[in-house]
Amino acid sequence: MADPDKAMDDAGLTNPRVRDYVRHWAEVTGADRIEVVSAADDARLIEEALAAKELEPAGIGRYYSRSYHKDTARSEERTIVATNNPKDKGVYNNWRPASEMRPLLESKMRGALVGKTMYVVPYLMAPPGNELAPWAAGVELTDTRTVVLHMIRMARVGVEFVNDLDDPDSFVRAVHVTGELELLGHGTPDDQRYFVTVADERTILHFGSSYGGNALLGKIAHGLRQGAYDGWDSRRFLAEQYMLIGIHDKETGETYHICGGFPSASGKTNLAMMLPPDALGDRYHVSFYGDDIAWLWVDEESGRLYGMNPEYGVFGVAKDTNETTNPTALHSVDEGTGAIFTNVAYNPQTQEVWWEGRTPEPPADVTGWLDWMGAPIADREPGDTSPWAHPNSRFTTTLDNVPNIAPDYNAASGVPIDAIIFGGRTRDREPLIRAISDLAEGVYDGLTLGAEATFAAEGVEGQLRYDPMSNRPFMAYGEGDYARHYLDVVGAAKELPIFAHVNWFQRDPEDGHFLWPGYRENLRPLLWLIQLKKGEVTGRQTPVGIIPTKDELLLDGVDITPEDLETILSIDVDRWKQEIGFREEHLAQFERMPEEIWEAHRRVAAALDAEA
Repeated sequence: MADPDKAMDDAGLTNPRVRDYVRHWAEVTGADRIEVVSAADDARLIEEALAAKELEPAGIGRYYSRSYHKDTARSEERTIVATNNPKDKGVYNNWRPASEMRPLLESKMRGALVGKTMYVVPYLMAPPGNELAPWAAGVELTDTRTVVLHMIRMARVGVEFVNDLDDPDSFVRAVHVTGELELLGHGTPDDQRYFVTVADERTILHFGSSYGGNALLGKIAHGLRQGAYDGWDSRRFLAEQYMLIGIHDKETGETYHICGGFPSASGKTNLAMMLPPDALGDRYHVSFYGDDIAWLWVDEESGRLYGMNPEYGVFGVAKDTNETTNPTALHSVDEGTGAIFTNVAYNPQTQEVWWEGRTPEPPADVTGWLDWMGAPIADREPGDTSPWAHPNSRFTTTLDNVPNIAPDYNAASGVPIDAIIFGGRTRDREPLIRAISDLAEGVYDGLTLGAEATFAAEGVEGQLRYDPMSNRPFMAYGEGDYARHYLDVVGAAKELPIFAHVNWFQRDPEDGHFLWPGYRENLRPLLWLIQLKKGEVTGRQTPVGIIPTKDELLLDGVDITPEDLETILSIDVDRWKQEIGFREEHLAQFERMPEEIWEAHRRVAAALDAEA
């Protein structure tokens, strides 16, 4: 049995409540050894992981890891929000009573670390000194060294973040136990995995995975689910699955900040890491703050809505990341960055990595190449086209490695938010951009955000898979209460951000080509949005928002036909009227939906009827 007090003394961990917590779980799990970690331990832990074959070298200062083949993604169906109040139950949060979940998870974790090390990872999910920092401190306990290495890249890690809390008890207690992965019954009726956030007790208990958001508990479980619940409980802030960027106008010296939510496969990371198109690069610079999470609050002194990225790194999807789609991401994992690749293809002879979309074709010489499960590519049968890399393969790197990282990304103040945008992948109906200046209509639009279903079987033809605010898998409490809280937090600002909905994915119904070139060109509609907020353009009012006129968009150097431009700057009223019916069914699921949202719905529906 380990000696927790000696380990904590040696590491300088002095917070008495944290020490009690570590002692408790050392006894529950039966850990043989306790190790308190800081960011300064990274190099040593890397060497230990390489020696133990938990990591492989992927060139100089980069590393490769492979997870258990059934443990490759977040598991929404096994993810639960538990509280002591049944009113917290929502449609999406898979609510259970805390009194049921706490003892169940503790029983699964009891004795699970006999013969193993329990790593103690004190962390902060905020820039130090930020006014939301009181909700950002946590301590993750984990049995997996690679999880520690990912946490060092994704959060600020060190005892200093918990030793000097104003309230020594105000930290999130996050416990991760991997379990015997081969014996957990993944996807069967006897599935033993549980990923539980006991939100009103600020406790996270995850059992049965060593992958991604299932194991990096500062990221999704704290940064989104627990953060969202804390924001609502305190009535102080929002925790959203939003990217956050800055757009600097070198001519005027002004910088504008835009955040926003995008469902999966709708271009969020590529937008967050966007570079300006060549034609606009002399005037504009785009800065990266974050691609996944933003916490939003109203600054009392200025009355403005502010935002910050609570994370310290990027946990990006590798698939289709290349010099065209996202050169910024590629260079954030250059040699020497300390980046970790997970479940990509790997060549131990050359220490190269590859994934689908990295280059137009896979390496022609397959000698030495292993797929994401470790099987030699050379042994494949002729015609075997199964992926070399898992579709959810990842790269993990710190924010400091992102080439266009904002110089003030770690500033305690955060940044003022000028616009909130939503964007779901849809082949028709949604124009390039439509702006919304009314708060309730903007929140209504976010609550009805959706993307095309991956398979037709998932819904009615033409119906979207709704993903409110892109937060569907991360809702911590009831959706109606969430809408009320969103209206209250943003509505308290003296200067409201402008809302907008964007869509880079309209296609020609005949030949299927994308009507808008996307990628770097996506800066252009965002510049129009900023101009609209400043009153420099007026756009054209439609029933679902303000759309740019052709002459208002900066289109120098854009390869687009007049016909395609006409289509992406127009509204299909019939398709929108169909969508309004779907939206009504969607919103009707949620209890306590604010009347302001229903009034916004009726206004949009009436405007469409008048247009028809």
